[in-house]
Amino acid sequence: MEINNVIKETVMQNEPKAPRYESVFQQAMVNIFFTHNYCNEKVKQALLPYEITAQQFNVLRILRGQYPKPCTVNLLKSRMLDRMCDASRIVDRVVQKEWVNKKVNHYDKRAVDVIISDKGLALLSKLDEEVSLSAIISPKLSYEEAVQLNELLDKINS
Repeated sequence: MEINNVIKETVMQNEPKAPRYESVFQQAMVNIFFTHNYCNEKVKQALLPYEITAQQFNVLRILRGQYPKPCTVNLLKSRMLDRMCDASRIVDRVVQKEWVNKKVNHYDKRAVDVIISDKGLALLSKLDEEVSLSAIISPKLSYEEAVQLNELLDKINS
């Protein structure tokens, strides 16, 4: 019986192993996916005590960037990190929480204008103080590495 195990191990050791990735480019893509999921999970955990989702947080940050100008739902959707989400439903949820206000667009009656409320601005101000997005990666990368990473990701995204 021991001889059979030795033969099996010898055969297995001599078999060519399939490469884990077909190329370093494929490995880079898989790493980007894993890193995306890692960062998303860290953001979710950081926002959990404030009863806000990452998508709602993203909408509020976009609206703050537009403030005091309103934003249409289509503009929000085009700027969101997750473009596959239902921006209209997210807007409805943040309206219910009184973080934003919406009204009919003066120029296009089919469109809706969305603007961040004082309550939404106050929440973002609190989150700016208490939730550090930088803290997710800053312990793992030096300043120079973060600059290099940004340059490489910008190159991919251009």
